Amino acid sequence: MPMVQNAIVADHNAVRVPDGSDRQAFLSDHGSKFTIAVTSGKIGVDSALMAGLPNLRAVVNFGVGYDTTDVAQAQARGILISNTPDVLNDCVADTALALLLDVFRRTSEADRFVRRGAWKAGNFPLASKLSGKRVGIVGLGRIGTAIAQRLEGFNCVISYHNRKPVAGVDYRYVGSLTELAAGSDALIVAAAGGADSVKLISAEVLAALGPQGYLVNIARGTVIDETALVAALVSGALGGAGLDVFADEPNVPESLLALDNVVLLPHLASGTVETRQAMAELTLANLDQFLTDGTLCTPVAR
Repeated sequence: MPMVQNAIVADHNAVRVPDGSDRQAFLSDHGSKFTIAVTSGKIGVDSALMAGLPNLRAVVNFGVGYDTTDVAQAQARGILISNTPDVLNDCVADTALALLLDVFRRTSEADRFVRRGAWKAGNFPLASKLSGKRVGIVGLGRIGTAIAQRLEGFNCVISYHNRKPVAGVDYRYVGSLTELAAGSDALIVAAAGGADSVKLISAEVLAALGPQGYLVNIARGTVIDETALVAALVSGALGGAGLDVFADEPNVPESLLALDNVVLLPHLASGTVETRQAMAELTLANLDQFLTDGTLCTPVAR
């Protein structure tokens, strides 16, 4: 974000690590000079980059997700990592609800219907009601909980799947993802990214959700078996999807572009002025605190 980039250059003489073929030569000549890396959830500090920074002590991450950073290497070397939790919960949850409403009520499809002049030839087909539907949430963390709270206003029947039940909530816990999908009209994916969740939403889970079911993903594209998802949507084995994230961003599977039952967003769930400002401020606060006392405001669990 420009605010973060400008601040770290002005206040700390930050240097951008070059991309491509120039990177390795730069790291060989200068890598040992750096002790802090400021990055984003989209970019991260991967294994090669981290190895090229032998004196790295902290990774300050703009974004709640940090799966693009080599956490295992960081732990082994005692490198601290921060992220920007909580400040984006509301906007990401709002986006999940926007996608869910869109795929149920077909609002984006209806907008295209009006724009191309099709209304003059007849009425738009009926959509599905969201209120009262059974919604399964994959990952009842901060964002998943914010989504569930919004769904209560729609009188939805809420169930969830986590590694273990969450204390103090009344939503129904389901230990099997396939069972959760089979008992849901819609599945919202809010699980953390990373190696442990790659293709967590498998072809089996999608089949259980079925041709009348809808999938919403505001987590990471890697959490879903994207090949299986595309096949299910193209064949009609899945009713529809609202997707903010993809496995190989910004590349979106070509087969999805022509489907009216799929809503596609360019990874913008936290993309509001207010939330990005708060994320920037928290990123800079983590940097300043680490430079002051060697600790972070919002360290990730180790």
